[in-house]
Amino acid sequence: MAAVQYFWRHPLAEQVREEGREEGREQGRLEDRAGMTLRILEWRGIPVPDFVRERVQGCTDLRQLGVWARRALHASDAAELFDDERGIR
Repeated sequence: MAAVQYFWRHPLAEQVREEGREEGREQGRLEDRAGMTLRILEWRGIPVPDFVRERVQGCTDLRQLGVWARRALHASDAAELFDDERGIR
């Protein structure tokens, strides 16, 4: 009897599933970092305008979100997250 090769067991299907899982993990990391950045501002009592919330939540660069999270620790206004002259060393 010939072995039946089901698509979902095929190596290509496994590769596609793994790529999907990795994309999901990456998306989760982005959402967590963005949420953390906004929560820091909120916990510090700093109002977060819609344009700040949208920009932070729309960011797809983990490194940039990390910079903004560090800036959120010291910002006196939410818009300071995007102040490029305030480089974090």
